[in-house]
Amino acid sequence: MTTPAPESPVTEQEALGALHVLHLLQNQVRVGRVDHDFLQKQLDKLARLMQRIEQTLKARKSAGRFETLYNVSRMLGTSLDRQTVLEQVMDAVIQLTGAERGFLMLRDDDGELQMRVARNIDQQTLSSDQFRYSRTIANYVIDRGEAVLTTNAVEDPRFSGNASIVSQSLRSIMVAPLRARGQVIGIAYVENRVVAGLFNPEDLTTLETLAAQASIAIDNALLFSVTDQALARRLEELSLLRRIDLRLSEKLDPDMTIQYTLEAACDLTKASSGHLGLLQGDPPRVVNQHYYQKGEGGRTRQAVFLDDVYPRVWEVIHSGRPITFDTGLYGLHTVLILPVLRERSVIGVLVLRREDGSPFNTESQDLVERVISRAAIAIENARLYSAVQSADKAKSEFVGIVAHDLKAPMTGIQGYADLLLMNPENLTERQQVFIRRISDTVKRMEILVSDLADISRIEGGQFFMDQTRVRVLAIVEATRDFMMPQMQARQHTYVEKIAPELPDMYVDYYRLMQILTNLLTNACKYTPEGGTITLHAALVEQRIRFEVEDTGIGLSKKDLALLGTKFWRAEDDFTRSQPGTGLGFAITSGLVKQMGSKIDISSEVQKGSKFGFSVPVYVAKDVITQVLPEVPGGDSGPAAG
Repeated sequence: MTTPAPESPVTEQEALGALHVLHLLQNQVRVGRVDHDFLQKQLDKLARLMQRIEQTLKARKSAGRFETLYNVSRMLGTSLDRQTVLEQVMDAVIQLTGAERGFLMLRDDDGELQMRVARNIDQQTLSSDQFRYSRTIANYVIDRGEAVLTTNAVEDPRFSGNASIVSQSLRSIMVAPLRARGQVIGIAYVENRVVAGLFNPEDLTTLETLAAQASIAIDNALLFSVTDQALARRLEELSLLRRIDLRLSEKLDPDMTIQYTLEAACDLTKASSGHLGLLQGDPPRVVNQHYYQKGEGGRTRQAVFLDDVYPRVWEVIHSGRPITFDTGLYGLHTVLILPVLRERSVIGVLVLRREDGSPFNTESQDLVERVISRAAIAIENARLYSAVQSADKAKSEFVGIVAHDLKAPMTGIQGYADLLLMNPENLTERQQVFIRRISDTVKRMEILVSDLADISRIEGGQFFMDQTRVRVLAIVEATRDFMMPQMQARQHTYVEKIAPELPDMYVDYYRLMQILTNLLTNACKYTPEGGTITLHAALVEQRIRFEVEDTGIGLSKKDLALLGTKFWRAEDDFTRSQPGTGLGFAITSGLVKQMGSKIDISSEVQKGSKFGFSVPVYVAKDVITQVLPEVPGGDSGPAAG
């Protein structure tokens, strides 16, 4: 069976012709001369014409609906803001159906309908006192997942028995479910309280079509909102963890690190108090020295065996997993015990208590575990640093004691050796050689002991400077007098390049001389015979800069990186053939640092090296100092080696 082709739309000529026939019939009726056959024939023509007009209007209305649906579909994709999307959907529904007002409701987490948007035909938001709708019909659609159309709810047998519908005199109502991912997530509800029969099945089809499109837009907006909130929470967590990391790495102090970890853990979990205990001893016990009480701040207590108070900490230590439980200890409260892990080994436990008895949620527990993993590294580093400091302090104290105790016997040995050499006639030549070797060995030991004592004082922070006003030429002359025998013994040329009219310095005279003689001694030792050693002094940025330059064997990049390491010496044969302990440069570098400077080095293998540093000039007017006299004959210039 073929479907008849739709008739063509009414033309303007046909409409004018119909209007002419109507005027003709009106005139016939007015004069009383009506031709019944002609009248019937013309009425049939008009009836057919009206049918065609009706079809044309329906087609135009249908085309208008499709155009509106298309425009609405485009509009719904312009925003991912949930509230904006909901209002767009509601306005589109009212526009397409011609409803008086409409409601858009979504299910909450408990499955209950919650009003999200209430709008009228003027696109105005309704106030809460205007939220009057049929809950019976809304629940009917939610429960069955089917759309509802009623042209007169008061007389509809499905709902007429409901008191709320009768009392509100509800008339035309349409409701369509909103579906997303196979679930009914809400409803679109439109109504007209005054007009009955306003909606028809085509309106319902339009509403269902729009509801299907709107459901996708609403679900996307909901997913975006959830994702956006989750991302915001994640960013907040990362920011929080970064702040915690910065606090944990501020100082290598185990007590401060543990205390801050406790405070952060209690704040994140809303815990009333907390303990952090570390495994110590053999057999191991959980020793707790820190706890945090909300409202009272952190306090340090004497060492307490935490495993006596909370025996279940051993469950956490053995399993490496957190546990939570309720306990009546000290009143009913909830306890959470978490392991403090370092490289998969449990080094301690964190115990958190909530006195209100409420449970610890998974999210906060996960966040605290991440904090603990960071804190474990900081705690272990702080403990190791503290142990290294203690060992270093003990070593410095031991070296200081040994250096002090060795001075007396060495002084005695040196004295007896000198006494024996005062009467050489009583000694054989061989005996004199041995005694001189003893004397030279004692002198080398004295240098070593002096170096050890200096290193001990520098490392222990007990090396104090006695700063005075010192003339540059005075220190240069004294250093020259001390160094000339060494220079002459190795046939070096010693040169002084001292800028004229240098201001006085504010330094420890003897320590500055020690620095210069150490640098010059190294230059002398590590320069083959017949080299040139140059001492520079100049004013640079209100400081006196000294430089010791040589034409010696130089240092490689590898050696430069190791220079200053205590007891280290380069591996080449020439260096190893020279006397030394490997402490001189470390001491010199420490002294320069205490003077507020550092030694900068430029060196090239087989071409020489240059070591430079600076000291402050004398500027204080009210400082009472000792002015050392200038050594006679202090004119600067080359000195023959």
